[in-house]
Amino acid sequence: MHIFQSIRNVLVPVHRAGWPFVAAFFVAAVVLGFLWQPLFWILLILTGWCAYFFRDPERVTPMADHLVVSPADGRVSLVGHVVPPKELELGFEPMLRISVFMDVFSCHVNRAPMRGRIARMAYREGEFKNAELDKASEVNERNSVVIDGPKGEFGVVQIAGLVARRIVPFVARGDRIEAGERIGLIRFGSRLDVYLPDGCKPRVSEGQMAIAGETVIAEFGESLATWPARRD
Repeated sequence: MHIFQSIRNVLVPVHRAGWPFVAAFFVAAVVLGFLWQPLFWILLILTGWCAYFFRDPERVTPMADHLVVSPADGRVSLVGHVVPPKELELGFEPMLRISVFMDVFSCHVNRAPMRGRIARMAYREGEFKNAELDKASEVNERNSVVIDGPKGEFGVVQIAGLVARRIVPFVARGDRIEAGERIGLIRFGSRLDVYLPDGCKPRVSEGQMAIAGETVIAEFGESLATWPARRD
């Protein structure tokens, strides 16, 4: 039993949204393998990659209202103050923006940076330029979520990239979520932008690798007033 438990601890589950793609690759491998055997092995490798792409590991999230955790696995690509997108309705003053870029090998399940209530959501169609470019925040297809959290409202923007063509949200307006809770995924390479209010200081640098739901990317001063406890 200990051996089976150890194996289960090592294996990472696949998110249910990925199973149709895994199944499609596997069926294609079997069918096309009858026509040309090398195709079977090529598509079997792609099946394994697809399962790896849609992996959904458990994460241990720091539970403190003054901490902001990364919403995505990947590389911190931008840290700076910019005016948030209009659809967030967060005003016209620059806010701290921290961007995390996910490549095709990153885990693409996105998580909430802080606890709170989903105040607004807005989906905007757009282009599919390289998500690493700064202008991707303005021109690319994206899904914007505003969360009313312990330190006020902040924005989380899922941005489709050069390869990504589908943003899948897991939350709806009015939902209450905890820090580190799954909020959606983006298929095949993309970026997450987090827009944070005054009083928040970055705790990561550009080029640093982040882990969704675990890496602290920013922090509020603990002297700020705390938010009322969550009511279920």
